[in-house]
Amino acid sequence: MSEDKPADTAETAPAEVNAIPNGKGHDPGEEISAKTPPAEGGGKETVPNSTQNASPHRTENAEANLPEGQEFLSGVDDKKTTHFTDFEGKTSFGMSVFNLGNAIMGSGILGLAYAMANTGVVLFLVLLTVVAVLSAYSIHILLKLSGIVGIRAYEQLGYRAFGTPGKMAAGIAITLQNIGAMSSYLYIVKYEFPLVIQAFLRVDKPAGEWYLNGNYLVMIVSVAVIFPLALMKQLGYLGYTSGFSLSCMVFFLISVIYKKFNTPCPFSDFAFNSTVSMLNVSAMDPGGDPDPSCIPKMANLNSQTAYTIPILAFAFVCHPEVLPIYTELRNPTKKKMQHVANISIAVMYCMYFLAALFGYLTFYGEVEAELLHTYSRIDPYDSLILCVRVAVLTAVTLTVPIVLFPVRRAINQMAFPNKTFNWPRHIAIAVVLLTFINLLVIFAPNILGIFGIIGATSAPCLIFIFPAVFYLRIVPKEEEPMTSFPKVMAVCFATIGVLFMIMSLSFIIMDWTSGSSNASSGH
Repeated sequence: MSEDKPADTAETAPAEVNAIPNGKGHDPGEEISAKTPPAEGGGKETVPNSTQNASPHRTENAEANLPEGQEFLSGVDDKKTTHFTDFEGKTSFGMSVFNLGNAIMGSGILGLAYAMANTGVVLFLVLLTVVAVLSAYSIHILLKLSGIVGIRAYEQLGYRAFGTPGKMAAGIAITLQNIGAMSSYLYIVKYEFPLVIQAFLRVDKPAGEWYLNGNYLVMIVSVAVIFPLALMKQLGYLGYTSGFSLSCMVFFLISVIYKKFNTPCPFSDFAFNSTVSMLNVSAMDPGGDPDPSCIPKMANLNSQTAYTIPILAFAFVCHPEVLPIYTELRNPTKKKMQHVANISIAVMYCMYFLAALFGYLTFYGEVEAELLHTYSRIDPYDSLILCVRVAVLTAVTLTVPIVLFPVRRAINQMAFPNKTFNWPRHIAIAVVLLTFINLLVIFAPNILGIFGIIGATSAPCLIFIFPAVFYLRIVPKEEEPMTSFPKVMAVCFATIGVLFMIMSLSFIIMDWTSGSSNASSGH
């Protein structure tokens, strides 16, 4: 660790000294006081070799007075004075890749085969590549900003750039984005859990049993599994579930590839599946292609194509989690964290493409918005698919508490910025969030509606617009004039985000008004 610290300190210190006096529209003292309690101000108790750094310092005595967001982000109760550039993270490189990979990998993977069916193989690959590269560059901007100003929270970068409005905008976007993610995860529980129990019990025609009602099962899972995990004080305690969640998704991918070579085309529906008639109505006309064949389309544009870009953008959003993972990384440098991000995105990119490709090549035009449900039309008692369903349910259930943490942090940053950690408030926010998300899932019409709207609004903000605009505001013009390459790239990046948001929303609104949207009709 010692060999990394001086280099990192030397790299960031001059920029910090230059950047902090240039408060860009507000008083530096005000900015620091919003992040740290007054007792920490002024850098009285500092590490001797780090006095040139202007970022806030933490001591054992000040630990109890930390605002909850700051305490959560630090993740470790150190027994020595620490600050951003010499924070003693305890997470290894490999575990950090797992954590960030788990933040990236969501239920979006289940909708990618449907997205490929509505874009074609080549167009899908181009879109996936573009979104992955842009996400990696966005993480680069965030890491560069955090090194300049020594801030480890997305909301506080917003505060540094625009004061309270910037903090509120970032907090609201993170809240919307992660509530959308949690809703989609619980929607899978609602949708798949009853089918798993039905297959285990060999119930051909459900007669309204409560344990086959998805709404009841979502509430039971929320109370029995998610809520206790959501009460953990720090995100680090949940890191051990990341590897397990990802291994479940690898099993899902291997199974999808295996089933491609064991499923006839065109496939025949299972005669005793009571949901066949209803499923065929939605699957036989996936956006104007009523004659499904067994020839893959390289490019395909139809009314459902509008959902593809938001679903892809939603699949790569991990930006609220990047800085906390950076904070907990052992021997942290910007270069090392960028490697973590690049490896995570590359692995998820491969998994996404393979899952989409083999899912699409199994069902072609008949693939549904939920890939797993399409398999149950062939044989609802298929033991392999039953195991895959259990694996996916386990993975998404264990991911919900991880996604809930940044939302609770955002709420704390917005509503209680300088309050110390408080168990009743910590528990109350979790209860309110889970209750709200349960209501949303029970009454939401379709998973596509969740993916499409959230992906088209908050995802472009978190990936493109906010990092670029924060960069333009925070980095002083004396260091980088507006004509410099990084600033020009940031302007282009923000423009891409705005165009992407307008395009996606207009497509979806046009699709809804024409009445042809799959999202307006439940499965």
